[in-house]
Amino acid sequence: MNRVAQGQMHLWIAQRVTAMVLALAVTVHLVTIILAVRGGLTAAEILGRLRGDALWLGFYAVFALCAGLHGAIGLRNIAGETLGWRGRGFDLAWLGIGLATAGFGIRAAWGLYAA
Repeated sequence: MNRVAQGQMHLWIAQRVTAMVLALAVTVHLVTIILAVRGGLTAAEILGRLRGDALWLGFYAVFALCAGLHGAIGLRNIAGETLGWRGRGFDLAWLGIGLATAGFGIRAAWGLYAA
């Protein structure tokens, strides 16, 4: 298997793994919100419960990392197919975009944790 095909295989696997993590994370996130709101908690009370909770920080950090990478891989594939862009620089640019996006999400999770 050549290097390009191996790279495509790794991206395909990463896309599927992040999709599985996101499916679980979105479900946990939505169920938690629904249960909290139905239980009568306000946004301030929810944020108060998240503050300082390392488990939720870890959950949302993984959620953000997977979302950033999953989105970047998908957009990379769309750009490659529609615009014909290829190459190592192109791949590194999309990796940077994914990590930056994930970084924004992780920073938001940290804000909830440290608030």
